[in-house]
Amino acid sequence: MSKYLISFPSAAMVVPDSEWEDVVRTSHAVIAEAKAAGVYVFGGGIDESVAPVLVAADGSVTEGGYPWAPSLDGGFTVLELPTREDAVAWAARIAKACRCAQELRIFHFDPDC
Repeated sequence: MSKYLISFPSAAMVVPDSEWEDVVRTSHAVIAEAKAAGVYVFGGGIDESVAPVLVAADGSVTEGGYPWAPSLDGGFTVLELPTREDAVAWAARIAKACRCAQELRIFHFDPDC
């Protein structure tokens, strides 16, 4: 089985205030289904109120992330699934619940981890 990252940037989630409660309810329901199916690994949203820091190999800390990279924000879910087709199906369920497209990526398998 492979682990898949299903994610979206904050800017992709444009939901009217009147529909926000429904989005929260439906997205939590999909995650509950993933947990019940035994495929949920981890998920959450980036806390955008806390600025990132860049930690170097020598342990020094610099405020901010990589200056050349786009900011990392939004929400993500990691699921462990048998096939890419299963991952696409779960991403579609999450997209419907969150009302925004989801980016799907697979983690490289490392037998030592």
